[in-house]
Amino acid sequence: MPASRAAAARFLTQATFGPTDADTDKLMSLGYSGWIDAQFALPQSLHLSDWDAVNAKIKAANASQSATYLDVINSFWKRAVAGDDQLRQRMALALSQIMVVSTFDSTVGASPRGVASYLDMLGNKGLGNYRDLLESVALHPMMGIYLSSLHNLKADPATGRVPDENFAREVMQLFTIGLHQLNLDGSEKLDGNGQAIPTYGPSDVAGLARVFTGWSWDCAAALDASCFFNGRPLSGTTNPDSQIKPMVAYAQYHSTEAKSFLGVTIPARADAKADLKAALDTLFNHPNVGPFIGRQLIQRLVTSNPSPAYVAAVAKVFNDNGSGVRGDLRAVLKAILMNPEARVMSSTSGKLREPILRLSAYLRAFPATSDSGEYRVTATDDPGTGLGQTPMRSPSVFNFYRPGYVAPGSLSAQAGLVAPEFQIAHETTAAGYVNFMRQAVRTGVGLTGGTLNRRDIQLDHSAELALAGQPSQLVDLLDAKLMYGAMPAALKTEIAGAIGQIPIAALRTDGSNQASINNAKTYRVYIAELLTLAAPEFQIQK
Repeated sequence: MPASRAAAARFLTQATFGPTDADTDKLMSLGYSGWIDAQFALPQSLHLSDWDAVNAKIKAANASQSATYLDVINSFWKRAVAGDDQLRQRMALALSQIMVVSTFDSTVGASPRGVASYLDMLGNKGLGNYRDLLESVALHPMMGIYLSSLHNLKADPATGRVPDENFAREVMQLFTIGLHQLNLDGSEKLDGNGQAIPTYGPSDVAGLARVFTGWSWDCAAALDASCFFNGRPLSGTTNPDSQIKPMVAYAQYHSTEAKSFLGVTIPARADAKADLKAALDTLFNHPNVGPFIGRQLIQRLVTSNPSPAYVAAVAKVFNDNGSGVRGDLRAVLKAILMNPEARVMSSTSGKLREPILRLSAYLRAFPATSDSGEYRVTATDDPGTGLGQTPMRSPSVFNFYRPGYVAPGSLSAQAGLVAPEFQIAHETTAAGYVNFMRQAVRTGVGLTGGTLNRRDIQLDHSAELALAGQPSQLVDLLDAKLMYGAMPAALKTEIAGAIGQIPIAALRTDGSNQASINNAKTYRVYIAELLTLAAPEFQIQK
């Protein structure tokens, strides 16, 4: 059980998009394990349903218009801020930054229904088995587009063409085994010369690439050349769900050569499904997967620098959930969140909150509501005026930041620590974040419009306004909501002193200055909130 509400809130920063009073109450009642189990039992909220509903609404108003990838982003925020299945959606975000599909790619961005379904797939399979997740990722058409395994052709000796190696490389490098052989605790195995031992080489990539040939759109019709290359059959009806249906095998385009990789050889044959199964089974059962994926999930949820013992404990659960099952992601997630190291604060624990998690924590704390019901945040890419980050819009397959990034010239670097999120933290994004949050505090978040002609997402500042005349109490409330009781005394004094300099006049007997009094109170609240949001103690998740 949590020792205090502050301890419960700290846990919820790891397991949700930000603590709320209701979630904290539930956690205090159920305890850590009970709360996790209750989250596992919740039905999944679906981004595809959100996107389809918005698309139908848009088309009803103008049949020539459609929803876009921005509406997928809006659905992300709807579920992050107001969704009940917080743990599932937080896990989906973590996986989306490991198994990246990005709307930054124009072809992916032009397939928003597929992007919504990809995010739903991560939410579904992310609480299942990693082997199933791996296959769903490999066969999702958005991944096929993004890493060019969709309509990937077998070799042609006459022209010198060879299979595209993009997905074959990344499924090893990023999704399963990484670059170097690992011990159970995530440390690198070394050869006799003290050098890290590679997990794979060019010949492994070439052999595995043959597996991922002959896969393309599910056209729900004859699997002909037009369907393979264009997603439209020569005759019959185009499948309206081809963006969201798993890719299917086209025997005529699949390599029949033997496929050797990672010490395994798939014999020459014309069976794409059997080849895929053999390849994914080989990757899934590689001893690197537990520590490689486990460490990254710890980084995304809890701390940038987990100890070797923490990584090993999670990897052991990945290898065997206690019932002889490998790859049980519910067991892995529970092991991550309930590890004793996750409950301890130290000088090396925690992580920089990525910008979207700073915003989500703020929106959930106050709490926010959407005038439209659609949470129209849209893109927040701009580093100078936005967050410098948008969900499902990574600049590359390597995510927004690398798990092994070291911040140059920093104290963390001197201590030998990694700081992944600091890769997108620089002068421009630091100023851009404050600019964005200044507007969020004052006017809300998202598109302006609707019958009220204001930003779509509005926050409730009423509790803060009630304390505007008592600066110390106001700061205590913000500490509880945003720093969970960990605001340093010096920072409290500084913020309270700053807002105390904003005068609030006494109310005249005729009430003629009530408006100016209200403005002064509002200004105090806005300044106090912004100073709290800008503080390093809020931006760092401990």
